[in-house]
Amino acid sequence: MALGAVPALAAEAEPDLGVGTIAPIKGVQAGSAFSTPLTFLNKGTEEVPAVWVTYAVSPGLKAEETYKNCSYYTIPSYDEMPESNVAACRVEQPLKPGVLYGTAKPVSLKALDSAFRDNLRVGIGVNEPDTGDGGSSDPVQGTGDPLTLVEKGPADDADRKNHPESAASADVTAANTADFALTGAELKGEVGDKVTATVKFANKGPARVQGALDESVTTVDIRIPEGTSVVKPHDFCEVITKTHYRCGTSQSWVDVDGGESYPFVLRIDKAVGRTVGAISFSGQERPFDRNAANDTAQIVIDTGKGSDTSGS
Repeated sequence: MALGAVPALAAEAEPDLGVGTIAPIKGVQAGSAFSTPLTFLNKGTEEVPAVWVTYAVSPGLKAEETYKNCSYYTIPSYDEMPESNVAACRVEQPLKPGVLYGTAKPVSLKALDSAFRDNLRVGIGVNEPDTGDGGSSDPVQGTGDPLTLVEKGPADDADRKNHPESAASADVTAANTADFALTGAELKGEVGDKVTATVKFANKGPARVQGALDESVTTVDIRIPEGTSVVKPHDFCEVITKTHYRCGTSQSWVDVDGGESYPFVLRIDKAVGRTVGAISFSGQERPFDRNAANDTAQIVIDTGKGSDTSGS
């Protein structure tokens, strides 16, 4: 080693902290409160003087009770991730190694009227949580008693296996329905005209619906009326045949009163009178949608003289 050189210091290792596996929470009633116990384990060999405990919920849920050592904020949706309501709590108490801890009482949450397929995510660490690239709303400090942890006893091998990582998540399922609805278009033109038919998909609620991540929450099949051809389809729509398009959604979820619009520029090629193209849902099953009356719609175009026809 050269004279005067200072040996490099090894980076301090993060404490080995774990969050207990959280069982799926089912049968929650929209508009009501529910609670869940949380447990934590210091799997290292040194005492940890203080920790940050975070719990985040999807948009159909929120904190029912707030703690004065927690700040509450919302991280807006970004990329493929939905909006998240977060509580970040500074717990100023030591966690002894090999001791199982739990919240002094179960954490209380509220299922909103829009609750349906939601989730809870819990984390523990020694650093203040980062809100990420998307930023967050201004934090609001809680007002209730502080969130505290209590010793539950020495941890055994089963406890260690049940606290594998510093974060855990659970699905939260509420009893609710959502009305997916389709709206078509009625147009008029002559041979050679270009007309724009806008098909609309809407979620009329009351539930917000989260589908499988990275997949369209539903798909819409659009049949092109006979006597017309597609000049420009919507970007979310793929060609099945020249008279059949299938349209997806911009995200894997749809909010209440949210949805998509699919404008199609069509050219009238032949006068065939009143011509009709069918619109219907496809894709993921929708057992939550109990109103079948608006599950189909039509594009109707009056092309001038001729016999009435329907697209296939």
